[in-house]
Amino acid sequence: MTRYALTSDPSVSVEVVSASLACCTLELQAALNSGALIQVSEGGTGPSVIVIAGTVTDALVPSVLELIDSYPGTKVMSFGACATSGGPYWDSPPVSKGIDQFVEVAAYVAGCPPRPDAFIQAIQELSLNRAS
Repeated sequence: MTRYALTSDPSVSVEVVSASLACCTLELQAALNSGALIQVSEGGTGPSVIVIAGTVTDALVPSVLELIDSYPGTKVMSFGACATSGGPYWDSPPVSKGIDQFVEVAAYVAGCPPRPDAFIQAIQELSLNRAS
C-alpha cells in the first residue's frame, strides 16, 4: 500500500490499494497525482482504503474478494458508477450490479467518471469517520 496525506491537512492520511478495472482508473490516478495529495513514507492514523474503480464482472468477483481479504480491516471505496451499480452496463448479464452486493462499502464516489476532487472529499470523510 502507498500512504498519501492531504496537502492541505497532512494529519489526514490514507493508504490506498487500487483494484483498477476500467476507465475510472484514469480519474483515480488523476486524483492521486493532482497535488491535493502527497505521498508519505511514514505510517499514519488514517484509514486504509481499497478502491474498486471500474466495472466488476461476475468472473472478477472472486479476485476482488481475494484482494480485499488480503488486507483485513481495510475499508472499501466504490469509485464510479460501474463499481457502484454496473453503470451503463447494468443490464449486461456478466456485470455485477454493484460491489456492495458482496462486500461492505465504506464510501461511494459517484460519477461516470468521478471527478478527482470527489475522491479527495471521500478521503476526508473517511478520515473524519475513522473511529467507526
